[in-house]
Amino acid sequence: MNVEELVESINTKEDFISFVTALINDLKNNPDTWENRTLFNYLEALQSWTEDMDGYYYNKNISVPKDVNWKFFANILIAAKSYE
Repeated sequence: MNVEELVESINTKEDFISFVTALINDLKNNPDTWENRTLFNYLEALQSWTEDMDGYYYNKNISVPKDVNWKFFANILIAAKSYE
């Protein structure tokens, strides 16, 4: 199963951890398939995609999530800045 397919199976914290592990392994094993290989480029793309996420969901013909906990997601990102 590729990383894109794994997204659909995320329901728990453990599923999310497994997904992030798969994402790390995908970058290690398939760097040529990644447009944004540096942290700077990855964060820039994350910001841009989030701005246009409604368009992504619209183009996929699926509902835009309404219950996103943005503060929790921000906490994950900021904590990873200094967590060892």
